[in-house]
Amino acid sequence: MEQHLSQFFTEETAKKAGFTGNIVIQENLDPLITSLEYDSRNVKSKSLFFALPGLHTDGSLYINDAINNGASVIVHENEINKNDKKENVIYLKVKNARFAMSPISAAFYDFPSQQLLVIGVTGTEGKSTTVYLIWQLLKLLNKKTGFISTVQHCLGDDIQWNIEHQTTPEAPVVQRLLREMADNGCEYVVLESSSHGLSPKTNRLGDVNFCCGVLTNLTHEHLEFHGTWEQYRDDKANLFRTLDKYRIKQKKNKNLEQIPFSVINADDKSAKYFIKAAKCRAYKYSPAGRDGDIILEAIESGTLGNWYIIYIPSLNERLNFRDRLPGAFNSANVLAAILTVSNLLNLPIKEIVPLVKELKPVKGRMTTIEKGQPFEVVIDYAHTPSSFQAIFPPLRERLDKTGGKIISLFGSAGERDTKKRSEQGQMAAAFSDIIILTDEDPRKENPMDILEEISKGVIQEQNKTIFSRNENLFLIPNRPLAIRTALGLAKKGDLVILLGKGHENSIIYADHTVQFDEISETEKALGEMGFGN
Repeated sequence: MEQHLSQFFTEETAKKAGFTGNIVIQENLDPLITSLEYDSRNVKSKSLFFALPGLHTDGSLYINDAINNGASVIVHENEINKNDKKENVIYLKVKNARFAMSPISAAFYDFPSQQLLVIGVTGTEGKSTTVYLIWQLLKLLNKKTGFISTVQHCLGDDIQWNIEHQTTPEAPVVQRLLREMADNGCEYVVLESSSHGLSPKTNRLGDVNFCCGVLTNLTHEHLEFHGTWEQYRDDKANLFRTLDKYRIKQKKNKNLEQIPFSVINADDKSAKYFIKAAKCRAYKYSPAGRDGDIILEAIESGTLGNWYIIYIPSLNERLNFRDRLPGAFNSANVLAAILTVSNLLNLPIKEIVPLVKELKPVKGRMTTIEKGQPFEVVIDYAHTPSSFQAIFPPLRERLDKTGGKIISLFGSAGERDTKKRSEQGQMAAAFSDIIILTDEDPRKENPMDILEEISKGVIQEQNKTIFSRNENLFLIPNRPLAIRTALGLAKKGDLVILLGKGHENSIIYADHTVQFDEISETEKALGEMGFGN
């Protein structure tokens, strides 16, 4: 993509971006822009550079580096001394450089979301899986669709792995990917929408036109960023508040009369809050068998997947079907996906249900490792108290029947919500026999300090199991070593569950990043034990 600055930095864009000056782009100084960058190391000739204030450094310190690398336009919020400005470089001062990235990026990439039907999926748990299931259903129905998630993204053809530990990318990346999807002929896009991405603080999704918003659930998470649970919920609700943007497009196209709409988990305590925020037709699904447009009446979970009975009140009809997704908790994600696609395409639910058995799980979500060992090994991305609550009870119930022990391995991310750490420990202790605490992404925090905080929740008198250090509670920061310790403690019939990393491919420390893949590392450790050879 390339445009001259005057082509996309119009008066309207400047106003939305919070530009504080007068737009006077001289004909002899109207640079051709070929990329938008917010990391000076990625700047090349004909780049526009956003100088962002950051958590650990300030982008203003790297303006000269960006210019030396070829940047011809600088978007900044801090004052720049007139004597420090370079000739033949345009400086655009805005109120908030990070906020400005979204409107400028959308304009540069020619507003791609206006050419697509974008489904946003938000919530605390289940976002990535629900995105992936919606994408698969649309693909099975021969709709060319792209998606962006924590785990992967697809621009319309092959799936690519998300190498960043970021659910919703920064605005220039979001808009670039949407542009590629539109150019590739996609009609639909399923976009995992994090609370960070929906917050005005980052404005990553501020200029994406959504036609549908999906809520999976809402529990305790990311208070280090949002401050309060109420603000966290309010930021999530921004996805649903934006749905009104599609009303104008809806009037022009009779094929779009069914949008905008929302899909809400009726069992969530905040369901009514999100329905009110959406101000459009809301469809509800109920995994708990209560009330909604699609209700789960019964589920039987096994190692090969789940068997369902659902009830459709509007038709007074019950449907039976199965999936191949491990974990009964996936029923909520399946119901959300079915209801979304049904209303998006105006198709009866009974026409979508037969496709559910074709759906594949996301890598790192209840992934079973089989190398001939006499115990189970499962890897999952769960990293919050509520996700622990969803995963552990059915595993505990099953292991109690066979007499096996549950050996849990997990950690907690550094520079993130600290309140959840002891809660994670307490939840794991309620269902585990042995707990091993290890690094997740310590970042700039001391790894052992994080593990000590988690252990406070593990060692509590009210726990059914009494945990003692170096007996059934181990603090081992080195994750590869921790994995080997967990596997070494497992006996026949036990279950080793490794939580928190799932699909991710690295561990982030203060001054370096270690390449790490939980699945391959576990398979390697089992090989060292003589299994799978």
